[in-house]
Amino acid sequence: MSEPAKLEAMRHSLSHILAAAVKDLYSGTTTIRFGIGPAVENGFYYDIDFGDLKISEEDLPKIEKKMRGIIARNLPIVRSEKPRADALKWAEQAGQTYKTELISELPEDETISFYTIGDFTDLCRGPHVASTGEVGPFKLMRVSGAYWKGDEHREQMSRIFGVAFETEGELKKYLNMLEEAKKRDHRKLGRELDLFCFSDLVGAGLPMFTPRGTVLREKLSDYSLSLRGAKGFHKVWTPHITKMDLYKKSGHYDKFGEELFIVNSQVNGETFAMKPMNCPHHAQIFASRPRTYREIPIRYMEATTDYRDEKTGELGGLSRVRSLTQDDSHVFCRNSQIREEVKRLVGIVKDLYNTVGMSNLRARLSYRNEEEKYLGDKKLWAFAQKEIKQAAIDNNLEYFEAEGEAAFYGPKIDFMAEDAIGREHQLATIQLDFVQPERFELEYVNEAGKKERPVMIHHATLGSIERFLSVFIEHTGGWFPFWCAPEQIRILTINENTADYVAKITSLLDNLALNKPVVHNEIRYTLDNRNESLGKKIREAVDMKIPCILIVGPKDVEAGEVSVRLRNDEQKIKLSDLASFIENLK
Repeated sequence: MSEPAKLEAMRHSLSHILAAAVKDLYSGTTTIRFGIGPAVENGFYYDIDFGDLKISEEDLPKIEKKMRGIIARNLPIVRSEKPRADALKWAEQAGQTYKTELISELPEDETISFYTIGDFTDLCRGPHVASTGEVGPFKLMRVSGAYWKGDEHREQMSRIFGVAFETEGELKKYLNMLEEAKKRDHRKLGRELDLFCFSDLVGAGLPMFTPRGTVLREKLSDYSLSLRGAKGFHKVWTPHITKMDLYKKSGHYDKFGEELFIVNSQVNGETFAMKPMNCPHHAQIFASRPRTYREIPIRYMEATTDYRDEKTGELGGLSRVRSLTQDDSHVFCRNSQIREEVKRLVGIVKDLYNTVGMSNLRARLSYRNEEEKYLGDKKLWAFAQKEIKQAAIDNNLEYFEAEGEAAFYGPKIDFMAEDAIGREHQLATIQLDFVQPERFELEYVNEAGKKERPVMIHHATLGSIERFLSVFIEHTGGWFPFWCAPEQIRILTINENTADYVAKITSLLDNLALNKPVVHNEIRYTLDNRNESLGKKIREAVDMKIPCILIVGPKDVEAGEVSVRLRNDEQKIKLSDLASFIENLK
């Protein structure tokens, strides 16, 4: 068994040990019905229906103690098989209605297997370790609500989640990372740094950005647009509602119809949808007039808000919202131009993520599998998948391949970025699409005067700006780079006798205009000349994570200096050198 497979078997076995412990502890007081208990990334969980009994995180130490007792006994984990009729009889006699449902859904020709730990037997395909003593270190983390099969109309169960690793060192490292993640939680920092808010009157999943948060999101968006603008992309604009016909023709309606927000006209009864994505609109701009090979490739970009009717229970801070702003791009090119265009886009991705301090990128090459959800000719898919793999090789990307992760219209390169505490996030993407050009009958005239179909390349550098911000806030811990910080400089005065000197400093800041891209031009500063102690002013500026604090007192005026406090540095700067100092920060 390979190391990843062994770890998965350990985690899967722990989910069964968890279920066995719960049965031992609670079966005498309530009817316990078990759902599913898979291994997941970093651990395991089990969905359990405790009937009228309420389970909370206060119960976890008791459950964990019972689990450790089962592990210490090193009980064998024994596999067995039953015919379908016997398996159903077992589930019915045990009162395990969820297992009855699962068994009924299994294919007729599937072997129905069970695993037994002591006197606890559970329906399961496996794999598992040989005995309970082989599972390794673990810790139960939380209890949450979970609907059976993820269906909000079905029974609500308790999901007990735990983490598990092969060594104590790995477990400790992960738990320390979780503690650090709590400090960096973007929802917490969003409140503390006054970046964004939610309102019950506005609605769940609909974030609003304060002046400070708006600066942050716009600087990031503008930078993304500027990188693409320098590579031949042109801005377009599209409306926020559209006729349903557009998404029916593109294929999105069949795939994502349940996620659409519907808008009905009060004038003529027409039905519209709030746009959930932008590619069909950009295809219509391409189709708005005849095109020739001399224009190809054509590159459009747009930073625009889309709307998706996500389930309330799946919303979380900025990570998953109902209004998401995409820094979207679409390239219309020839097959022979795919690699060059992908190379251009990879360069943009590398530039942006180097700038934001997340340069440790790897690429997931997301392919189709044999499911019926994918549209288009399989030969075109094979060609497209070959192209993105070659593009990854040509651009020296660290990559791995994943079947079943493609978009319904084509394969893609998903960029996985590692944050400051080692978590990996899927952010930027490059996707090939032969389906929408076919459905919308997009065409251009080639050198021979004949019509050809372009390929469409989808690209987002930040992706959803809201989701990117959730990652970026936690990655930086709120200490944003100087160029995109909502408040770059705060001037603190010791007393009012420094007013004339402070005026010289603010005049200098106002007149700082560097020959840089527009996202770097302005200087955003505030002046704190309140009649408060300097210590209090410094604490407040540090709490707001201001990148640069300028402190001005009578001694600074006499010396023609400014006391500068950065996050990890304090120094004196001559007033005559302040402009070049700020330029270096920018």
